[in-house]
Amino acid sequence: MSQVLPDKLAYRILLGFEKHFRLFMRNTRGASERFSQAQWQQAQTAQRARINQYSLIVSQTSGELIQWLEKPVISTELWQLTKCAYSRLLQQHPQAELAQTFFNSVFARLFRHKQLDNTYLYVSDTPPKSSFDLQSQFIKFDVGRQLKQTLLRHLNHMPWYSAQNWQHGLNMAADELLQLGLEHECHTLKLINTCFYRNKGAYIIGALRNDDGFVLPIALAFAHKEGAIVLDALVVGQDNLSLVFSFARSYFMVETENPGALVAALQKLMPNKSLAELYASIGFQKHGKTELYRDFINHLDNSDEQLVCADGIKGMVMTVFTLPSYPVVFKVIKDKFAPPKDANKALVVDKYALVKRHDRVGRMADTHRFSRLSLPRNRFSQALLDELSEHAPSELVISDNKVVIEHCYVERRLTPLNLFIESASNQALELVIQEYGQALKDMIAANIFPGDMLFKNFGVSRHGRVIFYDYDEVCYLHECNFRDIPPARYPEDEMAAEPWYSVAPNDVFPEEFARFLLTDPRVRRIFLKHHQDLLSARYWKKQQQKVAQGIQADVYPYPNSCKIR
Repeated sequence: MSQVLPDKLAYRILLGFEKHFRLFMRNTRGASERFSQAQWQQAQTAQRARINQYSLIVSQTSGELIQWLEKPVISTELWQLTKCAYSRLLQQHPQAELAQTFFNSVFARLFRHKQLDNTYLYVSDTPPKSSFDLQSQFIKFDVGRQLKQTLLRHLNHMPWYSAQNWQHGLNMAADELLQLGLEHECHTLKLINTCFYRNKGAYIIGALRNDDGFVLPIALAFAHKEGAIVLDALVVGQDNLSLVFSFARSYFMVETENPGALVAALQKLMPNKSLAELYASIGFQKHGKTELYRDFINHLDNSDEQLVCADGIKGMVMTVFTLPSYPVVFKVIKDKFAPPKDANKALVVDKYALVKRHDRVGRMADTHRFSRLSLPRNRFSQALLDELSEHAPSELVISDNKVVIEHCYVERRLTPLNLFIESASNQALELVIQEYGQALKDMIAANIFPGDMLFKNFGVSRHGRVIFYDYDEVCYLHECNFRDIPPARYPEDEMAAEPWYSVAPNDVFPEEFARFLLTDPRVRRIFLKHHQDLLSARYWKKQQQKVAQGIQADVYPYPNSCKIR
Protein backbone atom coordinates (compact mmCIF):
# COMPACT_ATOMS: atom_id res chain seq x y z
CA MET A 1 0.00 0.00 0.00
CA SER A 2 1.36 3.43 -0.98
CA GLN A 3 2.94 5.54 1.73
CA VAL A 4 1.02 8.60 0.51
CA LEU A 5 -2.33 6.90 1.07
CA PRO A 6 -2.75 8.02 4.71
CA ASP A 7 -2.21 11.65 3.64
CA LYS A 8 -4.71 11.19 0.82
CA LEU A 9 -7.28 9.64 3.16
CA ALA A 10 -6.81 12.39 5.73
CA TYR A 11 -7.14 15.14 3.12
CA ARG A 12 -10.32 13.62 1.65
CA ILE A 13 -11.91 13.35 5.11
CA LEU A 14 -11.06 16.98 5.81
CA LEU A 15 -12.57 18.00 2.46
CA GLY A 16 -15.74 16.19 3.53
CA PHE A 17 -15.82 18.05 6.83
CA GLU A 18 -15.23 21.41 5.17
CA LYS A 19 -18.05 20.73 2.71
CA HIS A 20 -20.32 19.93 5.66
CA PHE A 21 -19.32 23.09 7.52
CA ARG A 22 -19.71 25.25 4.40
CA LEU A 23 -23.24 23.94 3.75
CA PHE A 24 -24.07 24.18 7.46
CA MET A 25 -23.12 27.87 7.50
CA ARG A 26 -24.85 28.59 4.19
CA ASN A 27 -28.07 27.25 5.69
CA THR A 28 -27.44 29.17 8.91
CA ARG A 29 -26.83 32.49 7.13
CA GLY A 30 -30.36 32.35 5.75
CA ALA A 31 -31.77 32.59 9.28
CA SER A 32 -31.57 36.39 9.35
CA GLU A 33 -33.72 36.82 6.25
CA ARG A 34 -36.16 34.11 7.36
CA PHE A 35 -36.60 35.95 10.66
CA SER A 36 -36.87 39.34 8.96
CA GLN A 37 -39.55 38.06 6.55
CA ALA A 38 -41.38 35.97 9.19
CA GLN A 39 -40.83 32.84 7.11
CA TRP A 40 -41.57 30.38 9.91
CA GLN A 41 -42.31 27.32 7.77
CA GLN A 42 -39.08 27.85 5.84
CA ALA A 43 -37.21 28.16 9.14
CA GLN A 44 -38.51 24.74 10.22
CA THR A 45 -37.54 23.23 6.86
CA ALA A 46 -34.04 24.70 7.12
CA GLN A 47 -33.63 23.30 10.63
CA ARG A 48 -34.52 19.78 9.48
CA ALA A 49 -32.26 20.04 6.44
CA ARG A 50 -29.32 21.15 8.55
CA ILE A 51 -29.75 18.21 10.93
CA ASN A 52 -30.04 15.69 8.08
CA GLN A 53 -27.09 17.09 6.14
CA TYR A 54 -24.36 15.78 8.46
CA SER A 55 -25.18 12.12 7.89
CA LEU A 56 -25.43 12.66 4.13
CA ILE A 57 -21.93 14.17 3.92
CA VAL A 58 -20.49 11.40 6.13
CA SER A 59 -22.04 8.83 3.77
CA GLN A 60 -20.62 10.57 0.69
CA THR A 61 -17.16 10.79 2.22
CA SER A 62 -17.06 7.20 3.45
CA GLY A 63 -18.40 6.04 0.08
CA GLU A 64 -15.44 7.62 -1.71
CA LEU A 65 -12.98 6.08 0.72
CA ILE A 66 -14.49 2.64 0.19
CA GLN A 67 -13.81 2.98 -3.55
CA TRP A 68 -10.19 3.88 -2.85
CA LEU A 69 -9.65 1.08 -0.35
CA GLU A 70 -11.58 -1.56 -2.33
CA LYS A 71 -12.14 -3.61 0.84
CA PRO A 72 -11.73 -1.48 3.99
CA VAL A 73 -9.71 -3.19 6.69
CA ILE A 74 -8.77 -1.73 10.05
CA SER A 75 -5.02 -1.72 9.69
CA THR A 76 -3.24 -0.43 12.77
CA GLU A 77 -0.53 1.22 10.72
CA LEU A 78 -2.82 2.72 8.08
CA TRP A 79 -5.32 4.35 10.41
CA GLN A 80 -2.75 5.48 12.95
CA LEU A 81 -0.88 7.19 10.11
CA THR A 82 -4.14 8.61 8.75
CA LYS A 83 -5.04 10.03 12.14
CA CYS A 84 -1.55 11.55 12.47
CA ALA A 85 -1.82 13.10 9.00
CA TYR A 86 -5.28 14.45 9.83
CA SER A 87 -4.00 15.96 13.09
CA ARG A 88 -1.32 17.81 11.15
CA LEU A 89 -3.99 19.24 8.86
CA LEU A 90 -5.97 20.44 11.89
CA GLN A 91 -3.18 22.53 13.37
CA GLN A 92 -4.57 26.08 13.70
CA HIS A 93 -7.84 24.93 12.07
CA PRO A 94 -10.71 27.12 13.41
CA GLN A 95 -13.09 24.15 13.65
CA ALA A 96 -10.56 21.51 14.72
CA GLU A 97 -12.73 19.92 17.40
CA LEU A 98 -15.68 19.53 15.00
CA ALA A 99 -13.37 18.11 12.34
CA GLN A 100 -12.18 15.49 14.84
CA THR A 101 -15.77 14.39 15.40
CA PHE A 102 -16.33 14.20 11.64
CA PHE A 103 -13.25 11.95 11.32
CA ASN A 104 -14.76 9.69 14.01
CA SER A 105 -18.09 9.57 12.16
CA VAL A 106 -16.46 8.55 8.87
CA PHE A 107 -14.41 5.83 10.59
CA ALA A 108 -17.51 4.51 12.38
CA ARG A 109 -19.45 4.43 9.09
CA LEU A 110 -16.62 2.54 7.37
CA PHE A 111 -16.15 -0.06 10.08
CA ARG A 112 -19.63 -0.30 11.59
CA HIS A 113 -18.55 1.10 14.96
CA LYS A 114 -15.90 -1.58 15.57
CA GLN A 115 -12.71 -0.89 17.55
CA LEU A 116 -13.69 2.62 18.57
CA ASP A 117 -10.65 3.51 20.63
CA ASN A 118 -8.07 6.26 20.78
CA THR A 119 -5.65 4.31 18.60
CA TYR A 120 -7.61 5.21 15.49
CA LEU A 121 -10.03 7.89 16.66
CA TYR A 122 -10.28 11.12 18.60
CA VAL A 123 -11.91 9.55 21.64
CA SER A 124 -10.23 11.64 24.32
CA ASP A 125 -8.39 14.11 22.08
CA THR A 126 -9.64 17.66 21.91
CA PRO A 127 -7.95 20.97 21.09
CA PRO A 128 -6.87 22.85 24.23
CA LYS A 129 -9.50 25.34 25.37
CA SER A 130 -6.75 27.92 25.84
CA SER A 131 -6.48 28.09 22.04
CA PHE A 132 -9.92 29.74 21.85
CA ASP A 133 -9.79 33.54 21.66
CA LEU A 134 -12.65 34.54 23.96
CA GLN A 135 -12.17 38.27 23.57
CA SER A 136 -12.76 38.02 19.83
CA GLN A 137 -16.32 36.85 20.56
CA PHE A 138 -17.39 39.99 22.44
CA ILE A 139 -17.95 43.66 21.70
CA LYS A 140 -17.40 45.86 24.75
CA PHE A 141 -19.44 48.95 25.75
CA ASP A 142 -19.34 51.34 28.67
CA VAL A 143 -22.49 51.39 30.79
CA GLY A 144 -23.44 55.07 30.79
CA ARG A 145 -26.19 57.51 29.95
CA GLN A 146 -25.61 57.01 26.22
CA LEU A 147 -26.28 53.27 26.46
CA LYS A 148 -29.42 53.34 24.31
CA GLN A 149 -27.61 55.16 21.48
CA THR A 150 -24.68 52.77 21.86
CA LEU A 151 -26.99 49.76 21.51
CA LEU A 152 -28.67 51.28 18.48
CA ARG A 153 -25.30 51.76 16.80
CA HIS A 154 -24.36 48.16 17.60
CA LEU A 155 -27.62 46.80 16.19
CA ASN A 156 -27.85 48.93 13.05
CA HIS A 157 -26.01 46.31 10.97
CA MET A 158 -28.94 43.92 11.40
CA PRO A 159 -30.93 43.54 8.15
CA TRP A 160 -34.09 43.93 10.22
CA TYR A 161 -32.86 47.03 12.09
CA SER A 162 -35.59 49.58 12.90
CA ALA A 163 -34.69 52.50 15.15
CA GLN A 164 -38.31 53.67 15.12
CA ASN A 165 -39.78 50.34 16.22
CA TRP A 166 -37.12 49.82 18.86
CA GLN A 167 -37.30 53.19 20.61
CA HIS A 168 -39.62 52.09 23.41
CA GLY A 169 -38.02 48.70 23.98
CA LEU A 170 -34.47 50.02 24.00
CA ASN A 171 -35.43 52.88 26.32
CA MET A 172 -36.86 50.38 28.80
CA ALA A 173 -33.96 47.93 28.39
CA ALA A 174 -31.31 50.67 28.70
CA ASP A 175 -32.95 52.00 31.87
CA GLU A 176 -33.04 48.53 33.40
CA LEU A 177 -29.44 47.79 32.40
CA LEU A 178 -28.31 51.10 33.88
CA GLN A 179 -30.14 50.27 37.12
CA LEU A 180 -28.62 46.79 37.22
CA GLY A 181 -25.22 48.33 36.53
CA LEU A 182 -25.60 50.68 39.49
CA GLU A 183 -26.80 47.88 41.78
CA HIS A 184 -23.84 45.64 40.95
CA GLU A 185 -21.30 48.39 40.25
CA CYS A 186 -21.01 47.19 36.67
CA HIS A 187 -19.34 49.59 34.26
CA THR A 188 -19.06 47.33 31.22
CA LEU A 189 -21.56 45.66 28.89
CA LYS A 190 -20.13 42.90 26.69
CA LEU A 191 -22.23 41.49 23.83
CA ILE A 192 -21.43 38.42 21.74
CA ASN A 193 -20.78 39.69 18.22
CA THR A 194 -23.27 37.47 16.41
CA CYS A 195 -27.03 36.99 16.57
CA PHE A 196 -28.78 33.79 17.68
CA TYR A 197 -31.89 32.81 15.68
CA ARG A 198 -34.44 30.15 16.57
CA ASN A 199 -38.07 29.72 15.54
CA LYS A 200 -39.79 33.13 15.87
CA GLY A 201 -37.09 34.84 17.92
CA ALA A 202 -33.70 36.53 17.54
CA TYR A 203 -31.34 37.02 20.48
CA ILE A 204 -28.34 39.20 21.28
CA ILE A 205 -26.44 37.54 24.14
CA GLY A 206 -24.06 39.23 26.56
CA ALA A 207 -23.34 40.23 30.15
CA LEU A 208 -22.81 43.11 32.54
CA ARG A 209 -19.41 43.03 34.27
CA ASN A 210 -17.81 44.85 37.17
CA ASP A 211 -14.17 45.36 38.08
CA ASP A 212 -14.21 42.35 40.42
CA GLY A 213 -15.14 39.97 37.61
CA PHE A 214 -18.83 39.66 38.55
CA VAL A 215 -20.89 38.62 35.52
CA LEU A 216 -24.64 39.16 35.10
CA PRO A 217 -25.76 37.39 31.89
CA ILE A 218 -28.36 39.13 29.73
CA ALA A 219 -30.15 38.58 26.42
CA LEU A 220 -32.00 41.06 24.23
CA ALA A 221 -34.88 39.10 22.69
CA PHE A 222 -36.48 40.34 19.46
CA ALA A 223 -39.81 39.14 18.04
CA HIS A 224 -42.51 40.05 15.54
CA LYS A 225 -45.43 41.95 17.08
CA GLU A 226 -48.29 43.46 15.07
CA GLY A 227 -46.34 43.43 11.84
CA ALA A 228 -43.12 44.92 13.22
CA ILE A 229 -39.93 43.55 14.75
CA VAL A 230 -39.63 44.81 18.33
CA LEU A 231 -37.47 44.25 21.38
CA ASP A 232 -39.79 41.85 23.17
CA ALA A 233 -37.83 41.01 26.33
CA LEU A 234 -34.74 41.64 28.38
CA VAL A 235 -33.63 38.31 29.83
CA VAL A 236 -31.48 38.76 32.94
CA GLY A 237 -29.61 36.21 35.05
CA GLN A 238 -28.01 32.83 34.61
CA ASP A 239 -31.17 30.81 35.30
CA ASN A 240 -33.28 32.72 32.77
CA LEU A 241 -30.53 32.55 30.14
CA SER A 242 -30.21 28.80 30.78
CA LEU A 243 -33.89 28.45 29.90
CA VAL A 244 -33.23 30.19 26.59
CA PHE A 245 -30.52 27.57 25.92
CA SER A 246 -32.60 24.66 27.25
CA PHE A 247 -31.87 21.07 26.14
CA ALA A 248 -35.60 20.81 25.38
CA ARG A 249 -35.50 23.40 22.60
CA SER A 250 -34.47 23.34 18.95
CA TYR A 251 -30.96 24.29 17.95
CA PHE A 252 -30.03 27.91 17.35
CA MET A 253 -28.87 29.16 13.99
CA VAL A 254 -25.83 31.33 14.66
CA GLU A 255 -23.01 32.34 12.31
CA THR A 256 -19.51 31.62 13.58
CA GLU A 257 -16.23 30.53 12.06
CA ASN A 258 -14.92 29.46 15.48
CA PRO A 259 -17.59 27.41 17.30
CA GLY A 260 -15.18 26.44 20.09
CA ALA A 261 -14.54 30.07 21.01
CA LEU A 262 -18.26 30.84 20.87
CA VAL A 263 -19.06 27.89 23.16
CA ALA A 264 -16.30 28.95 25.56
CA ALA A 265 -17.83 32.45 25.65
CA LEU A 266 -21.29 31.03 26.34
CA GLN A 267 -19.93 28.83 29.11
CA LYS A 268 -18.53 31.94 30.81
CA LEU A 269 -22.10 33.21 30.97
CA MET A 270 -23.67 29.85 31.89
CA PRO A 271 -21.05 27.82 33.80
CA ASN A 272 -23.68 25.24 34.76
CA LYS A 273 -24.13 24.31 31.10
CA SER A 274 -21.89 21.51 29.84
CA LEU A 275 -19.88 21.70 26.63
CA ALA A 276 -22.16 18.99 25.26
CA GLU A 277 -25.28 21.09 25.82
CA LEU A 278 -23.77 24.27 24.42
CA TYR A 279 -22.35 22.71 21.25
CA ALA A 280 -25.72 21.06 20.64
CA SER A 281 -27.58 24.30 21.34
CA ILE A 282 -25.85 26.04 18.40
CA GLY A 283 -26.52 23.14 16.03
CA PHE A 284 -23.38 21.02 16.39
CA GLN A 285 -25.21 18.17 18.07
CA LYS A 286 -22.82 15.53 16.75
CA HIS A 287 -19.91 17.19 18.51
CA GLY A 288 -22.16 17.71 21.52
CA LYS A 289 -22.52 13.93 21.58
CA THR A 290 -18.71 13.57 21.44
CA GLU A 291 -18.29 15.95 24.38
CA LEU A 292 -21.00 14.12 26.33
CA TYR A 293 -19.21 10.80 25.85
CA ARG A 294 -15.83 12.24 26.86
CA ASP A 295 -17.27 13.89 29.94
CA PHE A 296 -19.17 10.79 31.00
CA ILE A 297 -16.15 8.49 30.62
CA ASN A 298 -14.01 10.95 32.57
CA HIS A 299 -16.64 11.06 35.31
CA LEU A 300 -16.87 7.27 35.32
CA ASP A 301 -13.09 6.98 35.68
CA ASN A 302 -13.17 9.30 38.69
CA SER A 303 -16.00 7.64 40.58
CA ASP A 304 -16.75 4.20 41.95
CA GLU A 305 -20.55 4.20 41.61
CA GLN A 306 -22.41 1.53 39.73
CA LEU A 307 -24.86 1.95 36.90
CA VAL A 308 -28.35 1.13 38.16
CA CYS A 309 -31.93 1.00 36.94
CA ALA A 310 -33.44 4.49 36.84
CA ASP A 311 -36.13 5.60 39.28
CA GLY A 312 -39.75 5.48 38.20
CA ILE A 313 -42.16 2.96 36.72
CA LYS A 314 -40.44 0.50 34.38
CA GLY A 315 -41.21 1.23 30.76
CA MET A 316 -42.94 -1.18 28.40
CA VAL A 317 -40.65 -0.24 25.49
CA MET A 318 -37.35 0.83 27.06
CA THR A 319 -35.06 -0.34 29.84
CA VAL A 320 -33.67 2.81 31.44
CA PHE A 321 -30.54 3.07 33.58
CA THR A 322 -28.34 5.78 35.04
CA LEU A 323 -25.25 6.60 37.06
CA PRO A 324 -26.71 8.36 40.13
CA SER A 325 -24.04 11.09 40.23
CA TYR A 326 -24.29 11.96 36.52
CA PRO A 327 -27.33 13.83 35.10
CA VAL A 328 -28.30 11.58 32.17
CA VAL A 329 -30.22 8.37 31.56
CA PHE A 330 -29.47 5.59 29.06
CA LYS A 331 -32.48 4.08 27.26
CA VAL A 332 -32.26 0.69 25.55
CA ILE A 333 -35.10 -0.57 23.34
CA LYS A 334 -36.45 -3.90 24.55
CA ASP A 335 -36.60 -6.92 22.26
CA LYS A 336 -40.30 -7.42 23.01
CA PHE A 337 -42.80 -4.83 24.15
CA ALA A 338 -45.32 -5.47 26.89
CA PRO A 339 -49.01 -5.23 25.89
CA PRO A 340 -50.79 -3.07 24.88
CA LYS A 341 -47.76 -1.69 23.00
CA ASP A 342 -47.79 -3.04 19.44
CA ALA A 343 -44.87 -1.11 17.92
CA ASN A 344 -41.50 -2.50 16.82
CA LYS A 345 -37.90 -1.33 17.18
CA ALA A 346 -37.74 0.32 13.77
CA LEU A 347 -40.88 2.33 14.50
CA VAL A 348 -39.49 3.49 17.86
CA VAL A 349 -36.27 4.63 16.15
CA ASP A 350 -38.38 6.57 13.62
CA LYS A 351 -40.34 8.26 16.42
CA TYR A 352 -37.17 9.42 18.17
CA ALA A 353 -35.81 10.71 14.85
CA LEU A 354 -39.07 12.62 14.28
CA VAL A 355 -38.65 14.46 17.58
CA LYS A 356 -34.96 15.11 16.89
CA ARG A 357 -35.82 16.94 13.67
CA HIS A 358 -38.90 18.75 14.99
CA ASP A 359 -39.39 21.97 16.93
CA ARG A 360 -39.28 20.77 20.55
CA VAL A 361 -40.73 24.06 21.93
CA GLY A 362 -39.02 23.64 25.30
CA ARG A 363 -41.14 20.58 26.09
CA MET A 364 -39.30 17.59 24.58
CA ALA A 365 -35.85 16.51 25.75
CA ASP A 366 -33.06 16.26 23.20
CA THR A 367 -31.58 12.79 22.68
CA HIS A 368 -28.28 11.38 21.44
CA ARG A 369 -28.29 7.97 19.79
CA PHE A 370 -25.18 5.85 20.48
CA SER A 371 -24.12 2.72 18.60
CA ARG A 372 -21.90 0.04 20.16
CA LEU A 373 -21.50 1.96 23.40
CA SER A 374 -18.80 0.16 25.39
CA LEU A 375 -18.78 0.44 29.20
CA PRO A 376 -16.87 -1.45 31.91
CA ARG A 377 -18.76 -4.54 33.04
CA ASN A 378 -17.80 -4.04 36.69
CA ARG A 379 -19.69 -0.73 36.73
CA PHE A 380 -23.03 -2.43 36.08
CA SER A 381 -25.02 -3.52 39.10
CA GLN A 382 -26.07 -7.15 38.91
CA ALA A 383 -29.73 -6.10 39.01
CA LEU A 384 -29.20 -3.89 35.95
CA LEU A 385 -27.32 -6.61 34.05
CA ASP A 386 -30.14 -9.03 34.82
CA GLU A 387 -32.73 -6.50 33.65
CA LEU A 388 -30.92 -5.82 30.38
CA SER A 389 -30.22 -9.50 29.75
CA GLU A 390 -33.87 -10.36 30.28
CA HIS A 391 -35.46 -7.61 28.20
CA ALA A 392 -32.86 -6.57 25.60
CA PRO A 393 -30.47 -9.50 25.03
CA SER A 394 -30.10 -8.74 21.32
CA GLU A 395 -28.73 -5.30 22.19
CA LEU A 396 -25.95 -6.65 24.44
CA VAL A 397 -22.50 -8.10 23.92
CA ILE A 398 -21.09 -9.05 27.31
CA SER A 399 -17.47 -10.05 27.83
CA ASP A 400 -15.34 -10.46 30.94
CA ASN A 401 -14.48 -6.76 31.04
CA LYS A 402 -16.96 -4.94 28.83
CA VAL A 403 -20.65 -4.53 28.14
CA VAL A 404 -21.28 -3.30 24.61
CA ILE A 405 -24.76 -1.90 23.95
CA GLU A 406 -25.57 -2.05 20.26
CA HIS A 407 -27.94 0.94 20.31
CA CYS A 408 -29.14 3.25 23.04
CA TYR A 409 -30.43 6.77 23.57
CA VAL A 410 -28.95 9.17 26.09
CA GLU A 411 -30.92 12.12 27.40
CA ARG A 412 -31.06 14.44 30.40
CA ARG A 413 -32.26 12.85 33.63
CA LEU A 414 -35.39 14.46 35.07
CA THR A 415 -37.53 13.76 38.11
CA PRO A 416 -40.43 11.61 36.83
CA LEU A 417 -43.62 13.65 37.11
CA ASN A 418 -45.53 10.84 38.83
CA LEU A 419 -42.87 10.69 41.58
CA PHE A 420 -42.83 14.48 41.89
CA ILE A 421 -46.60 14.52 42.37
CA GLU A 422 -46.45 11.91 45.14
CA SER A 423 -44.34 14.13 47.40
CA ALA A 424 -45.37 17.62 46.22
CA SER A 425 -46.72 20.27 48.56
CA ASN A 426 -50.03 21.86 47.61
CA GLN A 427 -48.23 24.89 46.17
CA ALA A 428 -45.73 22.79 44.19
CA LEU A 429 -48.55 20.56 42.93
CA GLU A 430 -50.53 23.56 41.69
CA LEU A 431 -47.54 24.81 39.71
CA VAL A 432 -46.53 21.46 38.26
CA ILE A 433 -50.04 20.52 37.07
CA GLN A 434 -50.33 23.94 35.45
CA GLU A 435 -46.98 23.20 33.80
CA TYR A 436 -48.11 19.75 32.67
CA GLY A 437 -51.17 21.14 30.90
CA GLN A 438 -49.13 23.94 29.35
CA ALA A 439 -46.55 21.41 28.15
CA LEU A 440 -49.32 19.57 26.29
CA LYS A 441 -50.58 22.83 24.78
CA ASP A 442 -47.10 23.85 23.67
CA MET A 443 -46.56 20.49 21.95
CA ILE A 444 -50.00 20.69 20.34
CA ALA A 445 -49.12 24.13 18.96
CA ALA A 446 -46.04 22.55 17.37
CA ASN A 447 -48.18 19.86 15.65
CA ILE A 448 -47.11 17.11 18.08
CA PHE A 449 -49.45 14.66 19.81
CA PRO A 450 -47.56 12.82 22.58
CA GLY A 451 -49.65 9.66 22.39
CA ASP A 452 -49.11 8.32 25.89
CA MET A 453 -49.92 11.23 28.21
CA LEU A 454 -49.41 9.42 31.51
CA PHE A 455 -47.46 11.37 34.14
CA LYS A 456 -44.70 8.74 34.14
CA ASN A 457 -43.72 9.83 30.62
CA PHE A 458 -42.99 13.40 31.71
CA GLY A 459 -40.26 14.78 33.93
CA VAL A 460 -39.65 17.90 36.00
CA SER A 461 -36.45 19.91 35.43
CA ARG A 462 -34.47 21.78 38.07
CA HIS A 463 -36.26 24.94 36.89
CA GLY A 464 -39.65 23.33 37.53
CA ARG A 465 -40.39 22.89 33.82
CA VAL A 466 -42.43 19.85 32.78
CA ILE A 467 -40.75 18.08 29.86
CA PHE A 468 -41.88 15.08 27.83
CA TYR A 469 -39.33 12.31 27.26
CA ASP A 470 -41.03 9.11 26.05
CA TYR A 471 -41.50 9.23 22.28
CA ASP A 472 -42.54 5.75 21.17
CA GLU A 473 -46.17 6.83 20.56
CA VAL A 474 -45.51 10.35 19.27
CA CYS A 475 -47.23 11.39 16.06
CA TYR A 476 -48.16 14.57 14.24
CA LEU A 477 -51.30 16.23 15.53
CA HIS A 478 -52.79 16.35 12.05
CA GLU A 479 -52.67 12.53 11.85
CA CYS A 480 -55.16 12.13 14.71
CA ASN A 481 -58.95 12.02 14.53
CA PHE A 482 -60.31 13.66 17.69
CA ARG A 483 -63.83 12.55 18.56
CA ASP A 484 -66.46 12.98 21.23
CA ILE A 485 -67.70 9.76 22.80
CA PRO A 486 -71.16 9.04 21.35
CA PRO A 487 -74.06 8.86 23.85
CA ALA A 488 -74.70 5.39 25.26
CA ARG A 489 -77.52 3.52 23.55
CA TYR A 490 -78.57 1.75 26.73
CA PRO A 491 -77.62 2.14 30.42
CA GLU A 492 -75.78 -1.18 30.19
CA ASP A 493 -73.41 0.21 27.53
CA GLU A 494 -71.43 2.24 30.05
CA MET A 495 -70.80 -0.86 32.17
CA ALA A 496 -69.68 -3.05 29.26
CA ALA A 497 -66.06 -4.18 28.86
CA GLU A 498 -66.02 -3.12 25.20
CA PRO A 499 -67.05 0.31 23.81
CA TRP A 500 -70.46 0.60 22.16
CA TYR A 501 -68.94 2.69 19.35
CA SER A 502 -66.39 1.96 16.63
CA VAL A 503 -62.75 2.98 17.19
CA ALA A 504 -60.32 3.44 14.29
CA PRO A 505 -56.52 3.25 14.82
CA ASN A 506 -56.04 7.06 14.84
CA ASP A 507 -59.15 7.92 16.86
CA VAL A 508 -58.54 9.89 20.06
CA PHE A 509 -61.24 10.63 22.66
CA PRO A 510 -60.10 13.53 24.90
CA GLU A 511 -62.94 12.87 27.37
CA GLU A 512 -61.16 9.65 28.30
CA PHE A 513 -58.04 11.48 29.49
CA ALA A 514 -59.70 12.28 32.81
CA ARG A 515 -60.25 8.59 33.54
CA PHE A 516 -56.54 7.72 33.60
CA LEU A 517 -54.94 11.10 34.39
CA LEU A 518 -57.18 12.63 37.05
CA THR A 519 -57.71 9.87 39.59
CA ASP A 520 -56.12 11.96 42.38
CA PRO A 521 -58.75 14.51 43.59
CA ARG A 522 -56.09 17.19 44.16
CA VAL A 523 -54.71 16.76 40.65
CA ARG A 524 -58.22 16.71 39.18
CA ARG A 525 -59.20 19.99 40.84
CA ILE A 526 -56.07 21.81 39.63
CA PHE A 527 -56.22 20.38 36.11
CA LEU A 528 -59.90 21.29 35.63
CA LYS A 529 -59.20 24.78 36.99
CA HIS A 530 -56.47 25.52 34.43
CA HIS A 531 -56.79 23.09 31.53
CA GLN A 532 -60.33 21.72 31.28
CA ASP A 533 -60.30 22.55 27.57
CA LEU A 534 -57.87 19.65 27.01
CA LEU A 535 -60.74 17.24 27.76
CA SER A 536 -62.74 18.51 24.79
CA ALA A 537 -62.41 17.17 21.24
CA ARG A 538 -63.45 20.63 20.07
CA TYR A 539 -60.28 22.18 21.52
CA TRP A 540 -58.01 19.66 19.79
CA LYS A 541 -59.80 20.09 16.45
CA LYS A 542 -59.38 23.86 16.71
CA GLN A 543 -55.63 23.42 17.20
CA GLN A 544 -55.55 21.09 14.17
CA GLN A 545 -57.17 23.84 12.11
CA LYS A 546 -54.47 26.30 13.18
CA VAL A 547 -51.76 23.83 12.19
CA ALA A 548 -53.45 23.26 8.81
CA GLN A 549 -53.52 27.03 8.24
CA GLY A 550 -49.79 27.27 8.97
CA ILE A 551 -50.36 29.30 12.13
CA GLN A 552 -47.47 28.86 14.55
CA ALA A 553 -48.07 29.81 18.16
CA ASP A 554 -45.71 32.16 19.97
CA VAL A 555 -43.79 29.88 22.33
CA TYR A 556 -40.89 31.89 23.69
CA PRO A 557 -38.20 30.58 26.07
CA TYR A 558 -38.46 33.27 28.72
CA PRO A 559 -41.06 34.01 31.41
CA ASN A 560 -43.57 36.85 31.03
CA SER A 561 -41.72 38.71 33.77
CA CYS A 562 -38.89 39.32 31.27
CA LYS A 563 -41.15 40.95 28.69
CA ILE A 564 -40.85 44.67 28.07
CA ARG A 565 -44.13 46.40 28.87
